[in-house]
Order: sequence, then structure tokens, then C-alpha cells
Amino acid sequence: MAFNELTDGLSEPVRKAWERSLTGGRAALSRRTLLRAAALTAGAGSLAACGIPAAGTAGTGDSTANAAKDLSDSEKEVNFSNWPLYVDTDEKDKEKHGTLEAFTAASGIKVKYTEDVNDNVEFFGKVKPQLAAGQDTGRDLVVLTDWMAARLIRLGWAQKLNPANVTTAITNVESRFRAPDWDPGRLYSYPWAGIQTVVAYNKKATKGKEVTSIAQLLDDPDLKGRVTFLSEMRDSIGMTLLDMGKNPAKFTADDYDAAIARLQKAVDSKQIRRFTGNDYGQELSSGDIAACVAWGGDLIQLRADNPDIEFVIPEKGFVTSTDNMLVPAKAQHKTNAEKLIDFYYQPEIAAQLVAGIGFVSAVTGMKEELATLAPDSAANPLVVPTPEMAAKAHVFRTLTETEESGFEEKFSKLIGA
Repeated sequence: MAFNELTDGLSEPVRKAWERSLTGGRAALSRRTLLRAAALTAGAGSLAACGIPAAGTAGTGDSTANAAKDLSDSEKEVNFSNWPLYVDTDEKDKEKHGTLEAFTAASGIKVKYTEDVNDNVEFFGKVKPQLAAGQDTGRDLVVLTDWMAARLIRLGWAQKLNPANVTTAITNVESRFRAPDWDPGRLYSYPWAGIQTVVAYNKKATKGKEVTSIAQLLDDPDLKGRVTFLSEMRDSIGMTLLDMGKNPAKFTADDYDAAIARLQKAVDSKQIRRFTGNDYGQELSSGDIAACVAWGGDLIQLRADNPDIEFVIPEKGFVTSTDNMLVPAKAQHKTNAEKLIDFYYQPEIAAQLVAGIGFVSAVTGMKEELATLAPDSAANPLVVPTPEMAAKAHVFRTLTETEESGFEEKFSKLIGA
């Protein structure tokens, strides 16, 4: 499904939000450029043009008629669709993935692994016709970002997992990942990886001055005209809400308007230079901007290339989100897919995955295994958040269709989109 087909008929602010995300935001980021990244997510938007209602909380879709006959007992295979370079890969043979091969050796189940999720919107356009028609997509397990995972669950296009097949995942999923508002109790999904939105600065450009908060980005006269925020609404608004003492998971419309006003003041005073997609990285490295709101995934590579780049977790917290494993409706090897989900929640397997890709894990006990396998990764809080850092993580709540349209309209006006 082409972009114009996905967005035709949408409200103008939501259409623009999609366009920003796909051309400059997280949906546009290639995982090939973020091989050492902490995580990746995409922007949000409505798919009303494809006849898709807005995502709400879990359980509102029909999940009773979405199962096919499970062939797992007779067909020892599982079809797994994921993002490019989002699994550990042998350096000499790029076709080999150690953890997937270990799963096959342990279970006898062969994995057909396909890197065909390039962004959430594009992938949804591929599978939507089969899902809407009640047909098998040919995939038993997919990895999608939280807002899109929420949409599939709401529509009844994801299958509820059998707890008996995911006992390791139930036991080992970190507490902070257990109860997103779109899938309370993780009945349909389990995290594959997460992303952190933080504050970053170039200490050479700030002449050694530390930048530690959103308030400083917005008010410090030494930074005037050398600050950028992100063009992804959930990140910039979420971080601003936190700085204002509001919880992004529970904010009201009035809270949102106050955050918009807070940012607008900084735009009007020219404290904020502009709102960017992932293109802030070059300006931050060169010192053309002094400080910004940034994605942890970018910072791992930026810091490797430029030791002047620093990142800070604001005292008031940061915004985080996840990519998630789900079993699509009508998948024919559901039990095999559940076994694969469960396999990745073993700490030693999770450590192998993280060592290979450098993304945030949701698996309890993984850090201890990673410390032996890849000490540098284990010591990097962008890969393994410290307990103090994890306690400051906040998610941006699920929006109704009406909220999304109204909020995006206000945000588009703010950033001049």
C-alpha cells in the first residue's frame, strides 16, 4: 500500500505526522545505520484511510475467531518476520543467526527468518488485506512497534498467547514491561527491544557545561539558538510533560496544551532552533547545535565516533517505547511461535541477542549473562539501563483517534509542519 493510499482521507495534521515520521523520524531510520543502536520505534498515526479504526486498549477487538488450525505438532517450522539487522548475525556468514540456530537445535523447529519489516506502515499495508479477509499472512511471528501492536490487538488481528507455552517469558519479563495500557498483563505480546529518548549535548560546543534537563534546553541563555527537539510528537511532548511534573501515561488535554505552550515559548524566543528527525546527529557531532532531545540508538554510534558527545537521563525521567513479538491472526504454527518467544526470554539467550545487536532487553537476569559475554555492552546504560535509570522510564499513553488528530494538529502548528 503506497503512502498516499495510507493517508488519503486522513485529517491534515495526522497525515503530516505520518509524512514526518516516514521521511525524517524514527520510521525512516534504517536499522542498518543503527546496528549498535539501543532501540527503534516509529511515529504514530491513524490508518483510517485503509478502513482501520484507531487503536485503543487491549481486548476490544474480536480475538475469538482469529485462530487457524495449529499445525505445530505435524509441521516443525515457524515463519518469523522481523526488521533488518535485528537479530544476532555471524560476522563471517550473514545468513547464520546463532540464537535462531540454537532454538532449532533445542526444539527441532526450523525457523524461516525474513527481514521484511522496514517500517510499521509499509508492513501493515502488506498484511492488512489478508488480515481483514480472515486469511493467513504466511507469518507466525512478527515484530511491531507498540502503537502498531496495539492496533492489531484492538482489531482482533493478533492471537492471545497460551500461558502454558510462554512460562519463561511470564517469569522473566522485567516488571516495567509487564503492563502497557494496550496489552495489560502481556496477553498478546512480549517485547523484543526498547528505545530511550534522552538529552544529549556536545561538551565541546557547551565549553564543558553540562546539560541535564529539558528545562535547561528550554531556558538556558547559553544554549539559545543551538537547541533542537524531535519532530516526533510523542517524544518531544512526552519529555516536556515529564519536565513539567506530568506523567505521559496519564496526562490530560489541558496538560498537553500546557506542554505545547511551554515549547511554543521557546520557539518564539528562538531558544529552539528547529525540530528534527534523526538528522540532528550530524549537527550535534559538528557542534553546530550544542544540545538536543535524542534517541539512545543514535547516541551509541555518535559517541563511538565523537567522544565529546554526552547523554543525560533527566532527573524527572525519560520516554521509552518497545518493539514487540506478536502471533498474527490465522497463523498456522502458533505453538511453535510461542515456543520461540519463550526461548528468547532465557537470560543467556537474551544476552546473546543483545551482544549481537546492542538493543535494550526486557529480560530479567540478562545483564549478568551479558557481563561475561560482552562487558562493554553490559556497562552501557543505553543498552542495559541501571535500576535508577529504569525507574525513570515512562511510556506515552495510547491515544484515541480524536485525541490523535487534535494533538497532531497542535503539534504541527508548533513545529511549522
